[in-house]
Amino acid sequence: MSNHLADPGHGHSPAAWANVLLMIVGISIATVALFLEAWPVLIVGAVVFLLGPIVGFIMKKAGFGVNGPKYQPKAH
Repeated sequence: MSNHLADPGHGHSPAAWANVLLMIVGISIATVALFLEAWPVLIVGAVVFLLGPIVGFIMKKAGFGVNGPKYQPKAH
């Protein structure tokens, strides 16, 4: 049986959500641009995709990651 109090959160934090959201938006932009052969837009999508982990890391260091001082776990 798992102990829900020991659960580290597995990404249920604002930092993780921002990371994943930016990556999904970026890959969506890049995919549409690829089909339309809009190369500058594809590059923009790739840049947005690559910003996801960077923003997530910065937010984690700012305290918005799991177990960070600004993180408030939600009840399940």
